[in-house]
Amino acid sequence: MYTQSIIESTIVKTPGEPEFHQALTEVLSSLAPIIDNDPIYKESGILDMLIAPERIIQFRIPWQDDTGRICVNTGWRVQYNSALGPYKGGIRFHPSVNQSILKFLGFEQTFKNALTGLPIGGGKGGADFDPKGRSDAEIMRFCQSLMTELYKYIGADEDVPAGDIGVGAREVGYMYGQYKRITGLVEGVFTGKGLSYGGSLGRTQATGYGLLYLLDEMLTHAGNWLDKGSGKYGKLVSISGSGNVAIYAAEKAIQMGCVVACMSDSGGYINDPAPDGIDLNVIKEIKLKRRGRIKDYLQYRPGAFYNEGGRIWQHPCEIALPCATQNELTADDAKSLIHYGCQAVAEGANMPCTNEAIKILQANNVLYAPGKAANAGGVAVSALEMSQNSQRQRWTFEEVDAKLKSIMSNIFSQMSQAAEEHGMKGNYVAGANIAGFKRVAEAMLAHGAV
Repeated sequence: MYTQSIIESTIVKTPGEPEFHQALTEVLSSLAPIIDNDPIYKESGILDMLIAPERIIQFRIPWQDDTGRICVNTGWRVQYNSALGPYKGGIRFHPSVNQSILKFLGFEQTFKNALTGLPIGGGKGGADFDPKGRSDAEIMRFCQSLMTELYKYIGADEDVPAGDIGVGAREVGYMYGQYKRITGLVEGVFTGKGLSYGGSLGRTQATGYGLLYLLDEMLTHAGNWLDKGSGKYGKLVSISGSGNVAIYAAEKAIQMGCVVACMSDSGGYINDPAPDGIDLNVIKEIKLKRRGRIKDYLQYRPGAFYNEGGRIWQHPCEIALPCATQNELTADDAKSLIHYGCQAVAEGANMPCTNEAIKILQANNVLYAPGKAANAGGVAVSALEMSQNSQRQRWTFEEVDAKLKSIMSNIFSQMSQAAEEHGMKGNYVAGANIAGFKRVAEAMLAHGAV
């Protein structure tokens, strides 16, 4: 079939890009019934263009460490698709960053941004730089060097980066400051900015809160929330990661009456289930203020359990929220979750479940919300930040949160309706892919495709 031939030929043309191949296969496989039955997609070449980034910018980043040594890293910006608006997507700092990962992220971002209903295209960027253990001065010099090259390719109406793994408000501030110095422009070229210079209230919480808003919609639709009227859901939740997404997903889950029993970082996970679960104030103290490790939780709560190097998903929970990194939840983990009675998995990270894990979850009737829908809250509020910057306004937290909740509700409605319309009721992977694809493809066709 046409779609399968595109998958196979693209894999041959792009060797050494396994993450991109994984995302490509997951998306296009679910789109095959739509694309193969409508000749316009083949005749127009939409699919061939959609799977290729509009451009990839690669550059070196020389910077000086605190000892005076000159270091050199590699940076990329993948400007994937601008059919719906300026490229929009985060910048990631991590040693694992490479072109394959950024292409997969930009490809996914294109559909994620389309699902928000907002006028933003898809892009992603990053560098193979490890910020761990680096001083503020080193991180500032690195960010300034990166922006000295990247500023040429971004702008409020061209490409609007944000933060991602390893890039928070500090790093965004350094990059935005350098952009402003070089260009002389004060504009909404970055999102995730500090509140003192154009940032949006609610942006810090957006991805985590949005994840729970979509989870709420999915479980309510399925009738799986318990004691909805009282607001006491009573679900046992495991959340991987302990960065912004995980922390604010935990905060909203606790507000909804859930018990967050497990959280993790790259070293291992903690379990503190009874009677009230993890003390989130302790997590915030360790991770947001001290930049410490999750095992430090035991200093505050000695009765908790820490498993160094353990698999958080091989622990009992009713709801699993992977919020750390790609491919962290494997087929074995999916089997373990099913064994322990997990009812729902919603992705707070980008592609945290392997394709094999997704198939196992779906085959066993575990509700599953893919990241391009479930973690779209961050980019949604980033787009709201862009609107506020353009209008020279600042909305209240309550205004932003209400808009976020409405956007996540609309995303669930889109993917649920798309799945049902195409005979795949409850398959939210297919529903999200179809809804996002159709919006981007319609815009490309309206523009004359090429």
